[in-house]
Order: sequence, then structure tokens, then C-alpha cells
Amino acid sequence: MVHFVGAGPGAEDLITIRGKEHLEKADVIIYAGSLVNPGLLKCAKEGCAIHDSARLTLDEVIDIVKKADGEGKEIVRLHTGDPSIYGAIREQMDALDDLGIMYDVTPGVSSFCGAAAALNLEYTLPTVSQSVIITRMDGRTAVPEKESLESLSEHGSTMVFFLSAGDTKRLSERLIAAGRSEDTPCAIVYKATWPDEKKFRCNLKTLPEVAAKNDIEKTALIIVGDAVEPSAYEKSKLYDPGFTTGFRKGTDT
Repeated sequence: MVHFVGAGPGAEDLITIRGKEHLEKADVIIYAGSLVNPGLLKCAKEGCAIHDSARLTLDEVIDIVKKADGEGKEIVRLHTGDPSIYGAIREQMDALDDLGIMYDVTPGVSSFCGAAAALNLEYTLPTVSQSVIITRMDGRTAVPEKESLESLSEHGSTMVFFLSAGDTKRLSERLIAAGRSEDTPCAIVYKATWPDEKKFRCNLKTLPEVAAKNDIEKTALIIVGDAVEPSAYEKSKLYDPGFTTGFRKGTDT
């Protein structure tokens, strides 16, 4: 049995209880060493075989899983954040399906949530932003044409960019060329929730300068939109005394 587990954004205590229990029981752990906090491996029991997938190909990962599963061992495939976001798990699941190997998924706290917590930020402020676009800039991995940075920016929604900190100059220039104001609030969060976390607020024009000044080229999220620095917003109707809900009557009724 293979358990795909979301490790959370970085801090050791932000893995879920279920995820931690899977780690404690695992006979084999394959973890994304380039991104997962190695401190989480302290949960592993004595004798657990641990493999760093940063040095492995997909076929090599599947070979380890196939051998361990054939020996009746419990396997954890430990991914950073939540495995459903840029986790490359579909290709692994398809391979396991072909082999008839059972698996399940334990969700994790995504780094885009960790970044919001680091900034004390709410993504969905009434009258400011009610939508969040999670995306990446194209690079060595292509992005579907319909999901180009320019197309998505037309919505004016809050945008969270994964895997894009290596070229903030191109990101900034393309967003501005697509119509976003150079004064649009931005934030860049390096290694959200880790001990060496760094976070900076800026605007779209100064984003490249801030990233360069602080030596941020990877392992960082970029947030673009008014939710980063809201000038004004309406309070939620949920707690408005005049608003009726399924649990209480409002004063206006």
C-alpha cells in the first residue's frame, strides 16, 4: 500500500495528524528532498528505508515502490505542501494503476496557505477579491495557452505564482504589459513557515528589485493583487447583526 502524504508548507508541526501517523508506521519513505523539511523524517521508525526522490527518476521511484509493495511493506510517498498542487502525482498513480498497487492520498497544508499566514493575509476579502488563481509562469515546463499569464491576469483576481521566483523581472514585465498596474500590491514569501522564512511586500514594479536584493531565486511564492495591501473592504455579512443566517435571525428581519 502506498500513501501519498502532503508534508505541509515546511514547519514540522504543520503536517496533518493522519500524515504523521503514516510516516510513523511506514516501512519505506520516499520524500521530495529538494523541498520537504528533512525534520519530518524524525517520525520514521527504526529500520525504515528512506529514499530522496530529488535524485531519482519516475521509473526509479516506481521500482522502489514495486519492490517494497511486493514484500508487503507500507510505503509513504512524501510530497511538499499538498500533493495535488504541482506534486506530479498523477503520473505516479497511473503507473501504480498499471501495476495493480493500491494507494491513497492524505492532503496537506499548501504553501500558498502558509504564505498567507506569514503575511497575516486574507485572500478573499469582500469587495476586494473573491477569487484566487494558483498558477505558474511558463519556463522549461510549458503552460497551456488558455492559461497564459496574460489570459489569467485579465480577471483582475488575486494571483499566486508557484515555481516562478527565478525570473521575477519577466513576470513583472509581462503582467504590466498585460494591463496590471505597476503599483499593484505584491508579496514574495521565501520558504513560508520554515525557520529561515523571509517575506516582503512590494509592488509589481519593484518586485524584481526586492527579489534580487534579498537573493530570492527559488522556493518562494509570489502573490499579486489588492488583497496583499487592501485600502478598504466591506465586512463579512456572516457576522453582520442585520444579516439572517441558518443559525440566527438578523435585526433587520
